[in-house]
Amino acid sequence: MEKPLLIDTHAHLDDPRFAEDIDVVVRRAKEAGLKSVITVGCWSREHGYGPVLSVLEKYDFLYLALGVHPHEARDAVGSGPWEEIRRVALKKEGGGRLVAIGETGLDYYYDHSPREAQKEVFARQIRLARELNLPLIVHSRDAEEDTLEVMRAEGAEEVGGVVHCFSGSKEMAKAALDMGFYLSFTGVITFPKSGALREVVKSVPIENMLVETDCPYLAPEPYRGRRNEPAFVVETAREIARLKGLSADDVARITTLNAEELFGLKAVDEKARIAYPIRNSLYLNITNRCSNYCTFCAKFKSYTVKGHYLRLRQEPTFAEVIAAAGPDPEDKYDEIVFCGFGEPLLRVDLVKEVGMYLKRRGCKIRIDTDGLANLVHGRNVLPELQFVDCVSVSLNAPDSQTYQKLIKTPFGDNAYPAILFFIREAKKHIPKVIASAVSVPGLDIEACRKVAEDDLGVRFRVREYNTVG
Repeated sequence: MEKPLLIDTHAHLDDPRFAEDIDVVVRRAKEAGLKSVITVGCWSREHGYGPVLSVLEKYDFLYLALGVHPHEARDAVGSGPWEEIRRVALKKEGGGRLVAIGETGLDYYYDHSPREAQKEVFARQIRLARELNLPLIVHSRDAEEDTLEVMRAEGAEEVGGVVHCFSGSKEMAKAALDMGFYLSFTGVITFPKSGALREVVKSVPIENMLVETDCPYLAPEPYRGRRNEPAFVVETAREIARLKGLSADDVARITTLNAEELFGLKAVDEKARIAYPIRNSLYLNITNRCSNYCTFCAKFKSYTVKGHYLRLRQEPTFAEVIAAAGPDPEDKYDEIVFCGFGEPLLRVDLVKEVGMYLKRRGCKIRIDTDGLANLVHGRNVLPELQFVDCVSVSLNAPDSQTYQKLIKTPFGDNAYPAILFFIREAKKHIPKVIASAVSVPGLDIEACRKVAEDDLGVRFRVREYNTVG
């Protein structure tokens, strides 16, 4: 399987510190596994955008963002460089590779420009982004409240974008995500004293993250103190993987897809995956059908999970599933998981056929299920699943009333008792049984835990809701 490639979504390759060895820097980036780099041109009255456009001309490997940094806002009040950006956006310069407006925003840490000038120029760039239908790259330092106020007032959510080099609070993160923005993280998350920022990383869904260097600044460990460069973004991706319990390949695949979708770098691959790896597990996507309509289901927003597109055009056969699993899955993966964008036990016969085949090969088998298979098939299916090593059942509520509020189920009052029976019965046939719940806002997770652990006697797992908690 081809190794995922990273995108450094924020670099300043026109900085004078790269002047002597830019060819070597670009070569090292490619060797490190980068697919591309977005080089960010910050306007100056003296040079305009000349330096960054000169760098861009030399390398097809690069994409471009243009903006006025808050440090230069005092010089851009009034006419500013807006026509120059329009010319590049209309492909008269820059080879049609302008993908964002920015970086722009507010910086109250240095205050190199008056704050009112910063806000005026920030607002002007949001309006320009809306005019050109380009996403924003937002800089915010010690200015969370005003940054969000300007973004809301100018309709920044209409174009979206990224808060780059994120170093703010969880509250800032949630507000940005609620506006449809991504958060991008740098090597700062590797610094020993960045514990609070690492907690933010843990709380932000990986589907809303980008990675960047902000080079030549902020080199990560173990390069701290040196000039930063795009190749070093690998260290940031590794730290995110550690914090999120993912593999480095997972982070590369997901953040690259995020960047491609945000900046329009590549159309989403419409060929759905039947088998898709996450961490050291291989997941099998055998149906998109569900009996239930979960109010929090991610597929109502996107059919992409951890960088994998899962919308099936037709349900796969036994031969197609085995082919998708590839050679020697027993050697490559810790477990095979029946879990896609649908309820796998709707196809219980296929689960049995595939599962027993892979079990004979030496694979460990897990099923993630809504626990309603007995109602669907009109029989107790659990004695047929004794080849399964682990089953994870979506409990999702501490009582029937809450369940029916969150889960629009066709089984009504019969659903929740059927899930409880399924979990109890599973303990007789399957070695490891887990009950899970999605941390939907307002759901009493501890009450769910009590049902699972005290009443049913099984392990309990909390699944991340797609927001900052």
